[in-house]
Amino acid sequence: LMGVMAPFRNEARMYARYALQKKPDATFAILAQNDDFGRDYLAGLKDVLGERFDTAVTVASYEATEPTIDSQIVKLKSTGADALIIAATPKFAAQAIRKTYEISWRPMTFLTNVSVWISSVMEPAGLEAGTGIISTAYVKDPLDPVWADDAGVKGWREYMAKYVPDGDIRDSNYVNGYNNGMVLEHVLKAAGNDLSRENILKQALSIKDLELPMLLPGIKVNTSESDHLPVEQVQFMRFTGKQWERFGEVLSTK
Repeated sequence: LMGVMAPFRNEARMYARYALQKKPDATFAILAQNDDFGRDYLAGLKDVLGERFDTAVTVASYEATEPTIDSQIVKLKSTGADALIIAATPKFAAQAIRKTYEISWRPMTFLTNVSVWISSVMEPAGLEAGTGIISTAYVKDPLDPVWADDAGVKGWREYMAKYVPDGDIRDSNYVNGYNNGMVLEHVLKAAGNDLSRENILKQALSIKDLELPMLLPGIKVNTSESDHLPVEQVQFMRFTGKQWERFGEVLSTK
């Protein structure tokens, strides 16, 4: 399996590095789903913090079946951590953002990029509650005015209008699916008439500097026999209270 998206573990590394740049002795609180998704974020923090992990990080986990994570947020606030990382799917991410705001806790906050959707996370949480939160981007946001005349975004909108007319264009999963399909198309074309498992795998693991119309400029798909992660670059973004605004350079997550 190869997912055409920035890995969660690598994303966590970026948040840890950013926080430590702002405060070298920063402590971390993390809300993590109790599965491989959440554990990837813990692994990313360990990659950066090393031996400091046990003393610098407080973890509050939750099960996907729980109705609310309010008690976990209250527990994390009591640690006085400098940075909060929300490694939660949309429903729980919205709850975490709202609860943090309600109890007047204002740490440096990072949000997993799987939960940055305006319609299903930021609006339910309250736009004011999410103001200032940091996340990462690797795909173009079709709602960002900067892409109003971008050929790639125009092509994506035409595709959506034709094939998914009822789709919520604020849902970045449609952008991810579009990118995934384009990478698969590239692999199949490269395989030519030899559609054997061996050749498809060979082509999938030899992608070189593939640019996709809905990836951010400067981010390219690369794979090899020893590197099965197609996208390993991201750009930071911050929620303004209305939309996500990118800042800084495109960075490697390795």
